[in-house]
Amino acid sequence: MDRRLYFVLPDLATAQAVERDLLLARVEERRMHFVARRGTDLADLPEATLGQKSDIRHGVFVGLVSGLLVGGAIGLLLYLRPELVGIAVHPGLIVVLAAFGAVFGIATSGFLIGSSTPNVHLKAFERDFARGRIVLMLDLPRERVDEVRELIHAHFPAAEDHGIDATMPAFP
Repeated sequence: MDRRLYFVLPDLATAQAVERDLLLARVEERRMHFVARRGTDLADLPEATLGQKSDIRHGVFVGLVSGLLVGGAIGLLLYLRPELVGIAVHPGLIVVLAAFGAVFGIATSGFLIGSSTPNVHLKAFERDFARGRIVLMLDLPRERVDEVRELIHAHFPAAEDHGIDATMPAFP
């Protein structure tokens, strides 16, 4: 499983130099994600996607779990108390309402709310963004983490290492 490394770079020139060195070290461009203050021109740097910049992953999870629970609870309530709707309720309705709740929760919490909410990991960098700095997120296989960190520390002392996120998502 991949690990996500975070580095804060002082400016665009440094970010471009880091990208060049990483490419020379055979780090694929698809593993590099640069984020800056909204409206900042990142030139030809690979910019982070909406999914990487927003809290959509967390929102989808919360929506799925809460939708399943609420939909299932409503289905169970209707099954146990059919007088509420005036007809006998089939037990399959519990599953149907749980599935509907999950889909509804994913759509609302994940895609509508999560996509418009900044990623919780990037909130720590708000001051850096305000100062015009650029954040680099690197998604690397576990065995390359130390090698790449040493390369960046050795070649770019101005790059601030902000640690590793061990909960790297399976999908980008």
